[in-house]
Amino acid sequence: MATDASPQLRSVPPPSDFHPEISLSQSPTHDGLHFWQFMIAGSIAGTLEHMAMFPLDTLKTRMQALGASCSVQPVSVRQALGSILKLEGPPGLYRGIAAMGLGAGPAHAVYFSVYELSKQVLSRGDPNNSMVHAASGVVATVTSDAVFTPMDMVKQRLQLKNSPYKGVAECVRMVVMEEGIGAFYASYRTTVIMNAPFTAVHFATYEAAKRELMEVSPDTANDERLVIHATAGAGAGALAAALTTPLDVVKTQLQCQGVCGCDKFSSSSIGNVIETIVKKDGCRGLMRGWIPRTLFHAPAAAICWSIYEASKSFFQQLNSR
Repeated sequence: MATDASPQLRSVPPPSDFHPEISLSQSPTHDGLHFWQFMIAGSIAGTLEHMAMFPLDTLKTRMQALGASCSVQPVSVRQALGSILKLEGPPGLYRGIAAMGLGAGPAHAVYFSVYELSKQVLSRGDPNNSMVHAASGVVATVTSDAVFTPMDMVKQRLQLKNSPYKGVAECVRMVVMEEGIGAFYASYRTTVIMNAPFTAVHFATYEAAKRELMEVSPDTANDERLVIHATAGAGAGALAAALTTPLDVVKTQLQCQGVCGCDKFSSSSIGNVIETIVKKDGCRGLMRGWIPRTLFHAPAAAICWSIYEASKSFFQQLNSR
């Protein structure tokens, strides 16, 4: 009996579910794409978005940091831009761009891949549910902020006028030696609290606007669809940016504290920072930099979503061959 049973056991193929890792790696998970393809598409989109709009990000940082003890005078976008160009030249607008490049790619790879997977899990057959889009965006931002926050802090310190750091490596080394590893995450809680509503508004608005625009012209060509993605992304980015500016000001203050004369806070409490800003500059201090922030996020979101959707289309065509 034993000799007869042995070949029968060998002839039975092992069930496919004994090796779930194989099916995950070989079959698309969502929208006809593999997990790694979402990561590549998001990484490309996020990196190009931030690099293209970096000068506006520098202006925003300068204006928000000036709300601390660096200055008590209101500074307009034109004044900030004129000061940088006069004293530092065009390269001054790009200080810290290396840190942005190092952080944006990995963070956006995490951001978009987690967003797509969360949307797949939470949608339950309803791809047009705005609450699912918002919730998926929140999950994505909490995860990606853990990756991006350290480099974002380095970037903002390098962007400051008369920054004491010569580059990314020196900034990282000096922060570790003088303030400890925890300094890289001093603003993480504020960043998450800011980006959670930002992302919820952004993704829900983007998906809703994209759906409405697609319904207006359902038979659009690929190049026209890119215009739809760009339009929906720009509107979503501008709205979300304007609404969350006060928390972005708090984040900048925490990340730049103790550098170039900016205030040093005893804790990373959001309430403590807001109280300090309002006491010095009134409620208007919480809206410092809202114009360059909005000007940054509207085209940045248009660029990001257009490139992301185009990259997804490329991978979908590649997978269908």
